[in-house]
Amino acid sequence: MSSIYIHIPFCTSKCPYCDFFSQVGSQLQIDEYVKLLILNIEILGSQKSPILPLQTIFFGGGTPSLLAPKQIETILDHLERTYGFAGDLEITLEGNPGTVDAESLSGFRQAGINRLSLGIQSLNEQNLQFLGRIHSVTQAHESVAAARSAGFENLSLDLMFALPGQNISALGEEISALLNLAPEHISLYGLSFEEGTNFYTRLQGGTITPCDENLYADQYQLLDEKLKIAGYEHYEISNFALAESRCRHNQVYWQREDCLAIGAGAHSFINHGWGERWHIPANLQNYGESLLQGNDPAELLETYDQKGAMKEFVYLALRMSDGIDPEEFKLRFNLPVQQVFSAELDQIKKFLISPSTSGHDRFNIKGWLLYDHLISHFL
Repeated sequence: MSSIYIHIPFCTSKCPYCDFFSQVGSQLQIDEYVKLLILNIEILGSQKSPILPLQTIFFGGGTPSLLAPKQIETILDHLERTYGFAGDLEITLEGNPGTVDAESLSGFRQAGINRLSLGIQSLNEQNLQFLGRIHSVTQAHESVAAARSAGFENLSLDLMFALPGQNISALGEEISALLNLAPEHISLYGLSFEEGTNFYTRLQGGTITPCDENLYADQYQLLDEKLKIAGYEHYEISNFALAESRCRHNQVYWQREDCLAIGAGAHSFINHGWGERWHIPANLQNYGESLLQGNDPAELLETYDQKGAMKEFVYLALRMSDGIDPEEFKLRFNLPVQQVFSAELDQIKKFLISPSTSGHDRFNIKGWLLYDHLISHFL
């Protein structure tokens, strides 16, 4: 797989739960940033080259839908000239329902975007206000309808759960409303309180109460049950898809495949040796200065040895319903996974689904609920 991630660090307003690198930006800042992205592509293309051609592109943020369709088209034109495009290229754009309309969505589709990810987050007005979202439930519905009219046949919707005061019944109503929108893909996120966010400050101050752990587990299992009944495959801890609609780009991350990145705050993985992780510091001024001097702004974050690569391969594989592929592990590392991690796998075995005929070790639903704790055996 050959992929590229493009980070757009601008939003209309900063959501109180978000710890991604993003800020409120003016149109002038956005226009200047797009010029820097083009320069980033040129410099990156002369220094680091993935296996060509590109098979997935992902515009993440922030709010990439703040860019004009023409700007998206310009970026894609430079990427195609630099790397080439595969015939089945998946190009995802993240968008906020409050920043898109029929005209912009039609423009994005014509520019080449063929997968749209909308941050619905909730289909309840009070929840949207609590989460600091700029759109209404009506706008969420309108954005989905406009996306379909614009020709998007691969639509992903985000939904958050485990919100303070949200009970099982209320979540069930939101699930039903979400399913009525019939997206091909659904990403679910339990509300977390990340350091540096407004919600974290409120948590520390005692003005916000997190969801009870047992209720969190009940809500997660309800989501799993309801979406499976509706025909969705629970293919990764937080992601569900209809047949043939998995997010190919995100699978690149979980399978430790090459993914270059451009944009301030972006991270990349280079499958060189046992693997290298690079990042571009989340500083717009430094990002611009580095590029204008003709330098690649990316900095080496981590170089893996064989043991580190094997550990990461295993715990990332356990994020997915496919689980650990023993043949792929042996192909990459020339060792049997059961030999390398016999003790670790034994420690988590009660959270594993009985191996299929393929011999893949996979977490059951309880294993996914305890994922952060269970993978500590591999860290």
